[in-house]
Amino acid sequence: MEQFTHILRGFLGYAVLIGLAYAISSNRRGINWKVVGAGVLLQFLFAALVLFVPPARAAVEWVGGRFVDLMGFTQEGVRFVFGSLADQQKHGVVFAIGILPSIIFFSAFTSMLYYLGILQKIVWAFAWVISRFMPLSGAETLSASANIFLGQTEAPFLIKPFLPTMTRSEIFTIMVGGMATIAGAVMLAYISFLGGNSDAERILFATHLITASVINAPAGLMISKIIMPQTEKINTDLTVSKEKIGSNLVDAICLGTTDGLKLAVNVGAMLITFTALIALFNALFGWAGAPHTLVIGGTEIVSYPGFNGWIESVTGGAFKGFSLEFVLGIIYAPLAWLIGIDYGHLLQSGQLLGTRTVLNEFISFLQLGQMKADGVLTDKRTIIILTYAMCGFANIVSIGIQIGGIGTLAPNQRENLASLGVKAVCGGTIACYLSACIAGMFVA
Repeated sequence: MEQFTHILRGFLGYAVLIGLAYAISSNRRGINWKVVGAGVLLQFLFAALVLFVPPARAAVEWVGGRFVDLMGFTQEGVRFVFGSLADQQKHGVVFAIGILPSIIFFSAFTSMLYYLGILQKIVWAFAWVISRFMPLSGAETLSASANIFLGQTEAPFLIKPFLPTMTRSEIFTIMVGGMATIAGAVMLAYISFLGGNSDAERILFATHLITASVINAPAGLMISKIIMPQTEKINTDLTVSKEKIGSNLVDAICLGTTDGLKLAVNVGAMLITFTALIALFNALFGWAGAPHTLVIGGTEIVSYPGFNGWIESVTGGAFKGFSLEFVLGIIYAPLAWLIGIDYGHLLQSGQLLGTRTVLNEFISFLQLGQMKADGVLTDKRTIIILTYAMCGFANIVSIGIQIGGIGTLAPNQRENLASLGVKAVCGGTIACYLSACIAGMFVA
């Protein structure tokens, strides 16, 4: 009975999210509902293969195991450079030493695969499957498939020759696809956050993160074509750019390492800044919620009782008082319910969903990992649903990243990139939430 209720909640959430995309559509009459139906079918088909077909699940778990192996290989390099500082038994997990280097190594690894042409073949295979169901332009489908493995600025590099002549709808699809998925480099970090030191837990969450990234690809295509329908003629050829990164294999690895270093430093800097900003806002919110008494000449004029204690009481200690996390939890709690989160975890889940959109997904995954490790959030189903919901780059910061990254490849598209940014965040968020609804239906 409980599973049946989860399925009903999932279908309700899925329908409402499609309705939200329809509500903000720029051309409702132009929506191709066959494309939408194909996107829905692909999402459920991919999810069902992983969840209910043992060989398919074993294959995804095998890939997840290889991600865990890559984390182990990274630690070999870390120990060589940092020596005993990398010993987690002595120093615990030092973020800059234990987490960020995996981003650098995976970036170099994907650059190597790109130079060898292996990555392009894998991307083309995914794109071919999707194109059999969804009659979209070849460039859109390739970029969406590349986003399963690459970031929102790296994937468009595969279709660089097509970017300058793309329609507004196609550019929007590229943007939504980038925001609806995460890059493999940061996926390693999220596996570490959620899996801790347990290989079994790491493989479990690697499997879910990979599955989320795969089913988010058709979701992003589908949602983008609801919000910004394609009305012009399109080129359906699946042609991957022949341009390679680096002049030889070693040069490609070096360039990938450099790019990974930039990304790792950027992630570290953002975490410092946003964590400090959260502390600042929490200090202000905490002061506003604390009791205050105005005394003049020894006489009490005004006594303000505050409400920090009340918030701690009504949330069962989940929130210690008035804070940014509490505000985000209140705002996003209805969305948390919509994607299948149970009542007892709505505020904490809403906090994470809000943090992901307002700040970025890296901080929300870090917070989720801390909640899991500290025993604050122990419900496995909730953690898995949140993993799907947050598995994307859909946040305000990504608008600037896409304008800078894609705009460099196609300067004539910068105006479209800037004007479509907010809608792309909405589209990417809805795509991730659709996948979370599916996870909520089937994950016990």
